[in-house]
Amino acid sequence: MNLIAVCINHHTAPVGVRESFFLQDDEIKNFINDIKGKFLKEGLVISTCNRTEIYGLPVNQNINSQNLQNFLIEYKTKKELGSEFFHHFISQTAVDHLFSVATGIDSLLIGDNQIFKQVKESIEIAEEMHFSGFLMKRIFDAVIRAGKRAITETRISEGAVTVSYAAVQLIEKIFSTLNKKSALVIGAGETGEIAAKHLVERGIGKLSITNRTFEHAEELAEKLKGKIIPFDNLRERLHEFDIIISATSAENLILTKQDIEAAMKKRNYASMVLMDIAIPRDIDPSSAEIDYVFYHDIDSLDIIVEQNLEKRKAEIPKVKAIIDEEVNNFFTWYNSLEAAPTIKILRDHFETVRNEEVEKNINKFSEADREKLDIITKRIMNKLLHQPTVELKKNSEPGIGTDESAMRISIIRELFGIDKK
Repeated sequence: MNLIAVCINHHTAPVGVRESFFLQDDEIKNFINDIKGKFLKEGLVISTCNRTEIYGLPVNQNINSQNLQNFLIEYKTKKELGSEFFHHFISQTAVDHLFSVATGIDSLLIGDNQIFKQVKESIEIAEEMHFSGFLMKRIFDAVIRAGKRAITETRISEGAVTVSYAAVQLIEKIFSTLNKKSALVIGAGETGEIAAKHLVERGIGKLSITNRTFEHAEELAEKLKGKIIPFDNLRERLHEFDIIISATSAENLILTKQDIEAAMKKRNYASMVLMDIAIPRDIDPSSAEIDYVFYHDIDSLDIIVEQNLEKRKAEIPKVKAIIDEEVNNFFTWYNSLEAAPTIKILRDHFETVRNEEVEKNINKFSEADREKLDIITKRIMNKLLHQPTVELKKNSEPGIGTDESAMRISIIRELFGIDKK
């Protein structure tokens, strides 16, 4: 199979290069319009913060993945870039790589199941743009099946492997439910935003955001339907919150032990969780000495992350076994799409049906007519099979592409139910 792929990802290029190749959904659609029919007959375009990858079946034998690479560079950057920033795959290696991406074992964060959602969304775009043909649809089905199996049959996606998520998971262990709890996120940067999103996803009762730049807090609060606490009022209102996650880029402590002590007195020492995920730290670590205060900083959270990452790595062989099974199933199907075996299977299938019907009705005919019955039914069978046989034999003629041939044979096999027997 002449599937080709060109990929730029976290293995091959630094973030500054990768981000210059990122394609929004509308860009992907425009990009597909530009390459469909010119470079590829059908295919798939995946673009995330960590990768941009193009897969497809070339329109002719003169098109290769280098052509796709050159076009992508011209399309996005118009700069000269060396091939060291790209990986190229062909045939089964291209299929293997796509499966590794969809199952999360090729992700920057191993087991990141967000990529599975992103691959499915990319498939939906390919189908919407009529860029998914006979073979790619079959590959898509197998990829989605492998991705689902990796999530349900292994623990590749279990456990937090980011500090923000580890903080929220630890909070859930301290408070069995979050729907009646109030949380304050200090800092509206990327780390704070991710932590806030995780809180919302886990059903936090009330979410508030504070930030030195009010507009940034306002933007994040609006996005997550939270409230805004003016930064200047932070210390006065600490006691209102059961959970405080701090993730700023401040050079000095934002909250001292005295600030936390004052807040706990106002709370009558109701439990408070402090998650300091900033570097350098935002909250005085001696706050952990206060009764009913659960304090964790990035060092303790990093230990959790590392432990979870090791657990995920241990699941990689299980995921690879799933990939091997699904890829082998796909290529078993693909390799079955050859003319000679299909002609024989088709004739055997018809002969079985003919024999069964003759045996059922043989007693309705005299001894003299039974031989004639056998001859006549064989002639009928041969006439019915003549045209399908002619069409199958055409697949070995010069000028018929491998994938076009496979499509013809597959249609005939499906029409006669060969693969269901």
